[in-house]
Amino acid sequence: MFKKLFKQTFIYGVATVLPRILNYLLVRLHTRYLPTESYGEVSNVFAYFVVFNVILSYGMETAFFRFFHKEEDQEEVINTSAWSLIGSSLFFLILGLLFQHQLAYIADISVEVVRLGIGILVLDALVVIPFAWLRAKEKPIKYAFLKIINVMINVGLNIFFLAYLKDWSVNSTFLQKIYLPDFQIEYIFIANFIASLFTLFLLMDFYLKLKFKFNTQLWKRIMRYAFPVLIAGLAYAINEASDRIMMKYLLPKDIAKSELGIYAACYKLSIFMTLFSTAFRLGIEPFFFSHAENKNAKKTYADITKYFTIFGSFILVMVMVFSDLLKKLLISDEAYWEAMDIVPIILLANLFLGIYYNLSVWYKVTDKTKFGGFISMIAATITIVANFLLIPSIGYIGAAISTLAAYGSMMFLSFYWGQKYYPIPYHTKKILAYLFLAVAFSMISFYGFRENYFVGISLLIIFMGIIYLGEKEELQRIIKT
Repeated sequence: MFKKLFKQTFIYGVATVLPRILNYLLVRLHTRYLPTESYGEVSNVFAYFVVFNVILSYGMETAFFRFFHKEEDQEEVINTSAWSLIGSSLFFLILGLLFQHQLAYIADISVEVVRLGIGILVLDALVVIPFAWLRAKEKPIKYAFLKIINVMINVGLNIFFLAYLKDWSVNSTFLQKIYLPDFQIEYIFIANFIASLFTLFLLMDFYLKLKFKFNTQLWKRIMRYAFPVLIAGLAYAINEASDRIMMKYLLPKDIAKSELGIYAACYKLSIFMTLFSTAFRLGIEPFFFSHAENKNAKKTYADITKYFTIFGSFILVMVMVFSDLLKKLLISDEAYWEAMDIVPIILLANLFLGIYYNLSVWYKVTDKTKFGGFISMIAATITIVANFLLIPSIGYIGAAISTLAAYGSMMFLSFYWGQKYYPIPYHTKKILAYLFLAVAFSMISFYGFRENYFVGISLLIIFMGIIYLGEKEELQRIIKT
């Protein structure tokens, strides 16, 4: 069972890591060709994407997994879920195009970017069920291939538009028609749109096999399950994106976009924690549902959470030790390095979020998804209030602290309610000990011995040694098998 889990997590990890690494190359590209103000504007648009992606999928992905494994007629679940998303996506497309000028005014972006954004959001919504189906049918290799192709097209077009189009258009009549000066922001979203369109095209075999069947009663049950997931997802989106959206309005207008650009670039240094957490979640979510009825399910969930914390804690220490090397690798312009102090805070916040994903199993397998909504709404309230209080006085540091407070509260509340309604024998003392050591070693390295790699690597080795001693018997058993 563990072998199967780690195999799928590894493949999903490849599907997540390679595209994200390619995507993070865009940070270097964008910070080279865009001033901090323009990069801040791009980051602001992508923050809106986070919110609208949740709205347009409205919890259907998680609900699909639950009902796909629960219902006898799986084909009916596929048809009903897919047609639901097709209808809602077309409705959003029509509504968005009707109010495109109003949206551009509210968001303070060009109408061209709004149109492209609407198109990208609709295309991304239409692949939610096909990708969920690939995961449910345990086809991670195809899933990985499509994700990688999407990002390769996106990155390739970004490089072409930003780095080469201007020079190449001098000797090409065709490229002269494509090239527009001061159009870099729009080019970024054109590249994204083309990549999303091509991904949908590659998944058309799913839609060609789709039958025009829609079970209204099943849809109502799916929506009852999905609605709390939507609320939880929306609250999570607020936690994830509100800092970038609010910074634009809470900071003085002359520095807001520049500060946002600097913050967004350094935020990307949490890549390794985000990649690990996302890959683990993609592999673990189907696993949780498919093993919910197993006799030793609770013990399995407890062990998985412990190992997630161990790996996540190691990543935290490692990134803190090598943070100044990573910033040079990912961010080309030194003007963006100003916000490096947010990196430890954001990394720890993302570790808490990853632990929360593991802890959230209790309300998903017991169909108590309303608690996911409660938890995320409380965290979203903390985020908004903390951003309002902290951003005007301490800028992007306040935004980072707000993120940490939100994700920390989600982790604590999920553990508290989970132990009340679905007790799982977590290795609480060990998990807390590993977290404490990871945070302590990270702070010593980053704030006390920054760029002193002798001390940093020594701390990393000591941490690994402590982990080995604490898990010696279990590790030896795993290695033998």
